[in-house]
Amino acid sequence: MRTVIFDLDGTLADTGADLIAAANACFRDLGHGDILSVETDKGAALKGGRSMLTLGFGRLGLDPAGIDAQYPLLLEHYGRDINRHTVFYPGVEKAVRALSDAGYRVGICTNKPEGLAVTLMTRMGARDWFGSLIGADTLPVRKPDPAPYRLAVERAGGRVENSLLIGDTVTDRDTARNAGVPSVMVTFGPGGDDVRALEPDGYLDHYDNLGPVVAELIG
Repeated sequence: MRTVIFDLDGTLADTGADLIAAANACFRDLGHGDILSVETDKGAALKGGRSMLTLGFGRLGLDPAGIDAQYPLLLEHYGRDINRHTVFYPGVEKAVRALSDAGYRVGICTNKPEGLAVTLMTRMGARDWFGSLIGADTLPVRKPDPAPYRLAVERAGGRVENSLLIGDTVTDRDTARNAGVPSVMVTFGPGGDDVRALEPDGYLDHYDNLGPVVAELIG
């Protein structure tokens, strides 16, 4: 029951442009223009809605106490137009299906709210590629707590002791360490080669190489 669990944002899919569009919709509603840019702020976008709002509020000199009120509005904006610009990274579908064909169980563990993650994957025609999908609010805790990861493995039909996590941030690296499993960091996400400083157990520079990377770590 070898199992591979994937992060979503910045790992399977480039969701940054749609996330930034949702944050900018909030800033426009507040009477400002588009405060965030895809070119400069994608890293903040892939850390989540509150990270984007915090960045924008700081640039505008606004009281950060207002972030809590804007967060649910950002989620509404995002949910309405969740896949206008989002794309999977090259080779994702072929690589995920190849793992399944080889007998691996596959799933997703993301800090995106579960409902939004399900909506996104369904609209992109990919929900049935994965045996599990665990979001930020599936359990009372989220990554880097290992509980969501363990649940993702279990719901996919696998065993934690023979699994690994593919991700792109220190949160993913720490989740894997807390679960006692290997981590693989993608080098093509917003963090680029900076992820090498995280010292994971492996790196993935293109999904064409996923099979050998996984086989080396969990067989």
